[in-house]
Amino acid sequence: MALYENEVMTSVRMDKWLWAARFFKTRALAAKACELGRIQSNQQVAKAARDVRVGDVLQVKNEGGDFQVEVLLLSEVRGPATVAQTLYRETDASKELRIKVAEERKAMAQFEVMPAGRPSKRDRRVIIRFRGRG
Repeated sequence: MALYENEVMTSVRMDKWLWAARFFKTRALAAKACELGRIQSNQQVAKAARDVRVGDVLQVKNEGGDFQVEVLLLSEVRGPATVAQTLYRETDASKELRIKVAEERKAMAQFEVMPAGRPSKRDRRVIIRFRGRG
């Protein structure tokens, strides 16, 4: 439960804030990311129950990229994306790095050769061996 001081929220659980800020679709996914060490708060690995306060600097790694954000507002409820974006401010270095990585990923897709069709039986066996299942 969040702490209140004069009817104003002073902290929120990490997983609730990440969910409300729309970094993850569910609280369970946010908690799992914390468990896997993909969330850092002020250069320390953060657990799901850790309190987030205004002014904290978070490093968030998810499928959308690596974000370095400063917490501006607190919320326990998930609202529209426009409201969620007001909860934090992403650093300029973080934005530039994400754009650079996205461009590199897009450029690499142009050089990747797509297979002509379905894999043959021999190809499937190689894939299964490569994945460590056989």
